[in-house]
Amino acid sequence: MGRNTRKRRTPLATKAIAASAALALGGGGLIWANFYASAHESNNQSWGGNQTKAATAQVATISCPDVGQKLTNVPNQARNEVAGELANLDRQITDAYQRLATTRNAQAGDASFVQNSILQPLKDRRKAILDRIKLEITRVGGTAPTDLDTLATCTGTPANQTNAGGEQQNGGQQQGGQQQGGQQQGGEQQNGQQQGGQQQGGGQQQGGQQQNIGGQAGNGPVAADFVDITKVQPNVKAKPRRSGSASNGTFTTRCGVNANKNHNTDNVIVAPGVANGAHHLHDYVGNQKVNAFSSNQTFLQGGTSCQNRNDLSSYYWPVVRVQDGSQDFDQNADGGGKEGNVGKILNPVQAQIKYVGSPRSKVAAMPQFLRIITGDAKTTTNGLANANAHWSCTGFENKVQLTTQYPICPQGSKVVRTFAFQSCWDGQNIDSANHRTHVAFADANGNCQNGFKAIPQLTMRLVYNIAPPTVQNGQVKNAYAVDGFPEQLHKSATDHDDFISVTTGGLANKIANCVNRGQNCQ
Repeated sequence: MGRNTRKRRTPLATKAIAASAALALGGGGLIWANFYASAHESNNQSWGGNQTKAATAQVATISCPDVGQKLTNVPNQARNEVAGELANLDRQITDAYQRLATTRNAQAGDASFVQNSILQPLKDRRKAILDRIKLEITRVGGTAPTDLDTLATCTGTPANQTNAGGEQQNGGQQQGGQQQGGQQQGGEQQNGQQQGGQQQGGGQQQGGQQQNIGGQAGNGPVAADFVDITKVQPNVKAKPRRSGSASNGTFTTRCGVNANKNHNTDNVIVAPGVANGAHHLHDYVGNQKVNAFSSNQTFLQGGTSCQNRNDLSSYYWPVVRVQDGSQDFDQNADGGGKEGNVGKILNPVQAQIKYVGSPRSKVAAMPQFLRIITGDAKTTTNGLANANAHWSCTGFENKVQLTTQYPICPQGSKVVRTFAFQSCWDGQNIDSANHRTHVAFADANGNCQNGFKAIPQLTMRLVYNIAPPTVQNGQVKNAYAVDGFPEQLHKSATDHDDFISVTTGGLANKIANCVNRGQNCQ
């Protein structure tokens, strides 16, 4: 299917929510607590280089139910068509957000403008696609969710409610075989309060609420999305205790840092056959022939950037950019500047890819073509249930991990993004309709639940040399951020990582055997 559809872009408006997020490396997995993030708007017409400028807005972004996550039982025969329709929903949200961002004057003069001119038409268009999704599922004998129509309605979200909530509880709790990423509790932190010694927000009052929108493209990040890591209390928890049957080994694969600039804005897992299905740019290492139209056969012929030529797996993640007023090659392209992803693309200076074992049991080899997505690119509007972002600085990784803020590192320290993928597999499926339910996180003690079996846990550590942003008077200069959908406001919690396991020469078994024997291999 050749739909040219796009995913959501990161927006102009940003919000501020509270808490420095913690994660603990446990059970081979990273677990969280505490959160925060915030918002602020840049005035594009007066953009003067690398500093965000405060503005006001009634509605910061558009929040729509994530239909794909609700579709847990789509027959295989309908999955490609349904994926195409889900990509159409993402394109609709992108278009509606763009209209929201370009009609601020009309909104200021008409309190019903957003509802009547943006949200209601969006609901009608979404309803038509939801009807087509139901038809595709029932056409092949499946049963569509009875409440699908309720997912048509989107809402306008004020800046101080994106990622709404206060403190996030530990996210490593296991429910139904799935890790429930940090659920939030408590009230909201309002822009303008002091956090970590830095002033957050600084916007003006409108309609009784403080509204901020910021960033070089007008869709974030903002001052409150950053925190001086030296002001954050240690929050990394102890690892689970290892049992006598633990698999203590590691297997490291060296695949480079994408120095050859293998990029695209597709996502073959979520939106197969849809060009620009991610709406943001990815770095690719490992397999060199991955795009929206790739197949399992293509992967086997793709070549690899890995030193181990039997590792044809695809490892890909959103790029990081520094918003210093510059533009990169894609400033006028879909997924790039057209969708609010602006600034200079930064290559990691180090990319460590390592498979580790389970603290409770031996591991089974990963099946060929297993797909895993960790984290959630839409946490700004979905909430933090599936968040799995970890941000820190060299020298602080064992003490502080952040989810809903980007760290400002001290002189001589580098920014670190860490990912720990789901390490429990259902033993049958290489993917699932919502790309989540075939894998799960281990529980707080490191055990797989509900009949799932332990597999080698993929971990990734990306290190960046980034000049520290500065925050003064509610403004951030030289901000950095991950690419994302425009309405997601470049929040740090939207960070995510994608993986397709492709091996030859018995490598999958070699990885499992190495880990099970307690060896450190590469």
